[in-house]
Amino acid sequence: MYRSLVLVALLAFTGCSDAPPSATEVVSTVIPDTTITAENGHNKWSKTFEPVLTVDSGAIVEAYLVEASGGYVTRETVAEDLPGILAAGPFHALTGPVAVRGAEPGDVLAVTLHEIEVQDWGWTAVFPGFGFLADEFTEPYIRIFEFEEGDTEVEYAPGISIPFRPFPGVMGVAPDTEELLSTVPPRHNGGNMDDRDMVEGTTAYFPVLVEGGLFSIGDPHVAQGDGEVSGTAIEGPLRVVYEITLIKNGRQMPSPQYESPTHYSVTGYGVSIDEAARMATRTMVDYIVDETGMSRTEAYVLASLAADLKIAEVVDVPHMLVTMRISKDVL
Repeated sequence: MYRSLVLVALLAFTGCSDAPPSATEVVSTVIPDTTITAENGHNKWSKTFEPVLTVDSGAIVEAYLVEASGGYVTRETVAEDLPGILAAGPFHALTGPVAVRGAEPGDVLAVTLHEIEVQDWGWTAVFPGFGFLADEFTEPYIRIFEFEEGDTEVEYAPGISIPFRPFPGVMGVAPDTEELLSTVPPRHNGGNMDDRDMVEGTTAYFPVLVEGGLFSIGDPHVAQGDGEVSGTAIEGPLRVVYEITLIKNGRQMPSPQYESPTHYSVTGYGVSIDEAARMATRTMVDYIVDETGMSRTEAYVLASLAADLKIAEVVDVPHMLVTMRISKDVL
């Protein structure tokens, strides 16, 4: 089972196996084996990108992530600049890809987010033509935030502060295509999931679709609400330390799954909330069946009684992302 992975924090696991390691001691700090910077990256999904790094299973990688625009938005950007920036795109400068030795289609990559650190600034914006209510909010808007070391929240307006909850909006593996795919929508390989629960301490699971897996990470968010309705979070550079572990012949999944110390979650994407929610529900039913041996009907009813649907994002056209989670206390 995958559920123990995050609880043991992988303990610098360096081999690959059909199941996660077991241990009782939880790692509180980790020392990276290697570092990659935002200059080591790309802004499309394709198996044609050569890895910037090839590691063994269990490697701990320190990655610096540039804010979502890849440098088009700066501290000096004003609202009038935004239409040109959106047209110039493409957004999402991804740090990677990182290949894992021995990873083959049919395997799974487990990525544990050990440390996520906010850097010194961020921004949020409304881009004309983009966002859940794009037809209502047609004027460009931008807000720049400055952060000091030790900050845990930012003042949005007098008396209104937003706590930091940093996470990478994009994580994924290379799809099995030579086509250069946009990073905007989430897909089978992961991508722009914008799920605010994929925070420090989370382990995410990705189906390996090409040799080496080719994992990339980016779109760093300082804070975001479920849905990301205006089209942006507080976008800002992050330092992330993650551990990447190979699970041979892992669980087959139509899109990434992830776990925290308390819950196991599956994701579903589609061109509507309904379609995404159905995919997430079917995947949760499959997960419960695999974990418990229940019939599909029993698992379906259990999901109705004890699992929760959540909208992750509604703006990454053409796909929306819905997650479904179940407490580990239930299973």
